[in-house]
Amino acid sequence: DNGWSHWVQVITAEKNGGFAYGNNLGFRHAHASGDPPDYFYLLNPDAVVRPHAIGELVRFMAAHPRVGTAGSSLEGAHGKLWPYAFRFPSLVSEVNNALGLGLFARLVKNRVVARRMGDTPDEVDWYPGASMMIRRQVIDELGGMDESYFLYYEETDFCLKVQRAGWSNFYVPSSRAEHISGQSTGVTGAGAETRRLPKYWFESRRRYFSKNFGKSYAMATDAAYLAAHFAGGLKRRLQGRALGPPSFIADFVGNSVLRPQNRELAPVREYHPGQCDPGPGVAERMSKTRRDAKTRGVPGW
Repeated sequence: DNGWSHWVQVITAEKNGGFAYGNNLGFRHAHASGDPPDYFYLLNPDAVVRPHAIGELVRFMAAHPRVGTAGSSLEGAHGKLWPYAFRFPSLVSEVNNALGLGLFARLVKNRVVARRMGDTPDEVDWYPGASMMIRRQVIDELGGMDESYFLYYEETDFCLKVQRAGWSNFYVPSSRAEHISGQSTGVTGAGAETRRLPKYWFESRRRYFSKNFGKSYAMATDAAYLAAHFAGGLKRRLQGRALGPPSFIADFVGNSVLRPQNRELAPVREYHPGQCDPGPGVAERMSKTRRDAKTRGVPGW
């Protein structure tokens, strides 16, 4: 067991409910102990923690009490640094993505989603949930992630909730994790442009805009995206460039909030401490896990 069994507990999920569901399950079980950790650490199944990565996040958050979440810098294949965090998606950023024109991107550079980061910690809108630390107080006050997202946009939605509540999200480059993009889903990474996007990607995107900005804004965003896509597509055709994943526009329209049948928003499903009992014996097991972790000096416990 490599010495982990004294302070690690594996929880069996009843279903594959997605990223938010899995994280909420962890929050729920930790709170059931009655003495949850000071911080929750989220790690993707296709990510590998580099030495001291967790400790760096804990130290940074301990020194900055209004930081609600902190994320690691990420490495791609062969240890190559991938120094990016993100701005929140918006109508302007969606138009930019669809147009694919350098001139427009330069004009709206402060609205472009991808943001190249430096070597010092910096406040950001959001970052991938592949290696994310969350302060327990944030979960206590705001609850967990929205399980009505299966995959994609759930960490974006969560970071927006954190920011709107007056907390900050920080990128901490001294913490490093390897994350081979797309290994879990195939949506991103090598060859992604040749694969059809899954339905849940479109559903998550639609939910993000409708839930956080309203249906009128979401409809305007989709209409603007389609217009920009066709305008940018003309240039891409002339240049002989790929137009995007297979069946993208058909899938986009089919899942767009522009269609009346897609305007019904599923209810928010978040875990809130004290909301429900995870089951008999969990509190006792989690208390023992916490005591063992403290004994072994695990950061954040």
